[in-house]
Amino acid sequence: MPEATPTDLEPVPGEPDGTNGTDGGNGNGVRIDLISGARMEGLTGMEKIRLILDGVRDGNIVILEEGLSPDEESKLIEVTMTEISPDDFSGIEIETYPRAETTNQSILDRIMGRESTKKLTVIGPANQIETLHKDENLISALVSRK
Repeated sequence: MPEATPTDLEPVPGEPDGTNGTDGGNGNGVRIDLISGARMEGLTGMEKIRLILDGVRDGNIVILEEGLSPDEESKLIEVTMTEISPDDFSGIEIETYPRAETTNQSILDRIMGRESTKKLTVIGPANQIETLHKDENLISALVSRK
């Protein structure tokens, strides 16, 4: 079954807000986009960043199955900083933790200090998500409505 992604979702007839029957945009919930590693695999770094930022700017929480490379994460923060506007976009909150599958890294990668991108990443609007606790096994966050 093909996965629905934020860019694949088309407005549904009868749904004036184009939310495809989600909370209807009435503020009763928070949309969470779970994006698989397979979906991100064929995208360039900037395409990944746009996919993430477009979702977050719409007020969604974005969860990446496999995370971003350190360079992509830096670029995401850089692009976010240029888009911050007091009345429109307050920025992002991003939390990441590595998966236990670090044995897939080569010895050279470990010696060179290269991080595996096999990690879960949670990204959301800075004014809607607050990290309560983070350790190597848990990210606990408080998510509020707009």
